[in-house]
Amino acid sequence: MKVKVGQHVPLTIKRLGINGEGVGYFKKQVVFVPGALPNEEVIAEITNVKHKFAEGRVKRIRKMSDERVKAPCPIYEKCGGCQLQHLSYEGQLRAKRDIVVQAFERHGNVRNLEKKLEQTIGMEEPWKYRNKAQFQVGLLKGKVIAGLYGANSHRLININECIVQRPETTKVINNVKQILQDLKISIYDERKRKGLVRTIVTRIGVSTGEVQLVLITSKEELPKKDLLIQEVKKRLPEVKSIMQNVNGQKTSLIFGDKTFTLDGKETIEEVLGDLSFDLSARAFFQLNPTQTVKLYNEVKKEAGLTGKEKIVDAYCGVGTIGLWLADEAGEIRGMDVIEDSIVDANKNAKAKGYDNAHYVVGKAEYWMPKWVKEGWKPDVIVIDPPRTGCDEKLLKTILDVKPKKVVYVSCNPSTLAKDVKILTKLYKVERIQPVDMFPQTAHVESVTTLSLK
Repeated sequence: MKVKVGQHVPLTIKRLGINGEGVGYFKKQVVFVPGALPNEEVIAEITNVKHKFAEGRVKRIRKMSDERVKAPCPIYEKCGGCQLQHLSYEGQLRAKRDIVVQAFERHGNVRNLEKKLEQTIGMEEPWKYRNKAQFQVGLLKGKVIAGLYGANSHRLININECIVQRPETTKVINNVKQILQDLKISIYDERKRKGLVRTIVTRIGVSTGEVQLVLITSKEELPKKDLLIQEVKKRLPEVKSIMQNVNGQKTSLIFGDKTFTLDGKETIEEVLGDLSFDLSARAFFQLNPTQTVKLYNEVKKEAGLTGKEKIVDAYCGVGTIGLWLADEAGEIRGMDVIEDSIVDANKNAKAKGYDNAHYVVGKAEYWMPKWVKEGWKPDVIVIDPPRTGCDEKLLKTILDVKPKKVVYVSCNPSTLAKDVKILTKLYKVERIQPVDMFPQTAHVESVTTLSLK
């Protein structure tokens, strides 16, 4: 029986879905309800009906979960940046493990999944952990605002304080908003596709205190540039790198192709463990340094290194994972399609004195077969792809090259499960370890170990 928009239906919430919404069933039809928690009984109003599921919103909670808490953020329900602040942290960790279970139930074919899937590794202090902010800029009644678009909307929510963001990043954004206002610098209007400043990006090296500011603009020309730089340096001495990136395209992508240094250094420094990394404006780096150490230690443990292994670090970014393994590996070879990242990766390897780590621009599916032909075959491949998962050509290349072990670092359980299903033609899943890199959200990272059958 199909439900209808506007209909009120009783639901018992069974679990959380991959986006953090409650999942219930009305007469065998699945209904997704944001804000509802497992074991709650709710009355939901149907807001949308699709072919295979319906969506609803909570009208009333008949029976409340013991793990429901009051979300501490005053704009939690408007912002959409977090999805789980209303769930206790212990409940979040259990839910994230279950999200991985659901992905493999839907897409994978892993035997004895429950035995192989560990409990989620959490944070001691699950607040104020994000080292980077990317806030869209807009105008509201003539005032410059910056923040995120509300959930399922194109309404910009101004954020003056974010309790999952490092306070240093929000301080910089608030000051830059005021500087843009004071200097009357043009703000981009996405609907009209007119104006200049689109996005403020700021990142802190947590261990060094260095901050990088990137202004994303629609055009290269930046009026009052010298005044802008002068004001940033005066009000924000912690900003050691002021950059401009140009993106004039109609796109949801934040960065364009051109990046310029306006003042200071091109990079800021971050330290993980005893490794230091130079981070340029577009370079990928994990957003939660505390949990990154735990994540990379899991990768190291699963790689099972003896000092002789040849390792490929695919999607290497600035070389963080490869360099984390370099002291116990024979040789590391990494690749990434972003040239700036590779420059940083080689610089980072050289700075640490690792002459056994080398990084090249391009895709693993190009470089690995080339290296195999030259007589260099990897023992272990570490892959850390974007949310879209691995390129099909890379998966085929792994099956062709047949390394003894694949360690897959994933930020999306659905694409992980799909990719693992392909790899299980030749590989066996040994272990899956979820890690909570983004407390208060529905995102879950994991390290999956596969060995050649």
